[in-house]
Amino acid sequence: MRKGICLLFSVLILSVTVHAQDSQSKEISLQEAIDIALENNYQLKQASNNLRLAESSITSEYADFAPSISANFSGSSRKGQQLVRQGDTQIFEDNVTNGLSGSLSADVSIFNGFENILSLRRSKADKLSSEEQLQRAKEDVIFNAASNFLQVLLDEELVEIAKENLEASQKQLEQVKAQVEVGSRPTVDLYNQESTVASNELTLTQRENNLKMSRLALIRQLQIDPRGNYEFTNPELEADSNIQIGGQEFDIDELITNALDNRSDLKSEMADLTALELQLKQARYNLIPTLSASARLSSSYNDQYFGGGIPFSDQFYDQNYTTSIGFSLNIPIFNNWNRMNQIQTAKINLKNAKLGLENTRLQIIQEVTQAYNDYLSYQKELQSTRKALRAAERTYETQQERYNVGASTLIELSDANANYVQAQSDNARALYNLIFQEKLLDYYIGKLDKEMSLN
Repeated sequence: MRKGICLLFSVLILSVTVHAQDSQSKEISLQEAIDIALENNYQLKQASNNLRLAESSITSEYADFAPSISANFSGSSRKGQQLVRQGDTQIFEDNVTNGLSGSLSADVSIFNGFENILSLRRSKADKLSSEEQLQRAKEDVIFNAASNFLQVLLDEELVEIAKENLEASQKQLEQVKAQVEVGSRPTVDLYNQESTVASNELTLTQRENNLKMSRLALIRQLQIDPRGNYEFTNPELEADSNIQIGGQEFDIDELITNALDNRSDLKSEMADLTALELQLKQARYNLIPTLSASARLSSSYNDQYFGGGIPFSDQFYDQNYTTSIGFSLNIPIFNNWNRMNQIQTAKINLKNAKLGLENTRLQIIQEVTQAYNDYLSYQKELQSTRKALRAAERTYETQQERYNVGASTLIELSDANANYVQAQSDNARALYNLIFQEKLLDYYIGKLDKEMSLN
């Protein structure tokens, strides 16, 4: 009985310890979030697998230059009426014949219309395309993880603003209650303040819900256990809340040039275009004659060979041993128009790829231009919201002092407080929008790196 109680007590202690460990939140910084996303993202893993497949294809194309060698070995046993030799005559009789045969052959292409060379070049172009696709996939993961992380930080900031506003309005409500009780304020002020507190509670609830949704979106992007308790932090941003406006200047022409030089998706399409050009050459060269050579070694053994009695070594290594060598010239004359159709198909695919490449170039220019204009706009917006925040703060403090001495109404104070809270929210959004836009510019010009800070 005493052992059972001790065992139960141990289990309870263990369960409490495990629960306490589970309840502890795991802090994740921006850099850690990016590293986790790069490690877990399935699309990135697929792109990596495609790159390995392209590398394997290059190895196979190199092997096509070597001869193809094959060996064959077979055995048979035949029972029934067979023509056998007896002396100088041949007769049919029931008999069992056992035989063995083997061969070794090699074939090599001497000239196949540059097929092997062009196929190798195509495989290298496909590998280059896969490498650029993998790089762009990494940039996509980094950008999505960073943007979701920024959204979480912004929503956390907005929740804190809503909490502070609710606390201030609740304190104001207590003050109004006391003033109404002593008759220094009308009862309507109490009702108005209670309405303000209820409205602030609703705002806090809505912002907390937005925070939960953004956290779930980030967790989904990182592909980690949604049941875990995580705290997303970035001390650098908190320490640098007074980010400088206009601290980094850009030249739009330089940005566009860098984007056209660096964008991995554009490089991937250019590699695909090279592969299609080589495919067209292959289709045209299929009209050229091809030349190949072959060599063969073969031998066999039969226990009824010349009436039987001839040893295996004499037959297999001497009497039945043969060698052959040959050449084959294939001249394409008419193939039901299939080769001409392949040429036309390759031409159309190449034209479509060129159109797609030009469209991608224009899209990149538009993306960079729009991101640059938005960056300038967000700089001005942050500058304006900071001015508005300082003015709203001074207005609120002034109205608070006037209300305390009875020189202002509660409605005026509430309006000033609402403007101050709105100015805080606008400034927070403008700050995060500017930071986000800088990362978006890096993404659009193809220079987004995994080592990232929010400064």
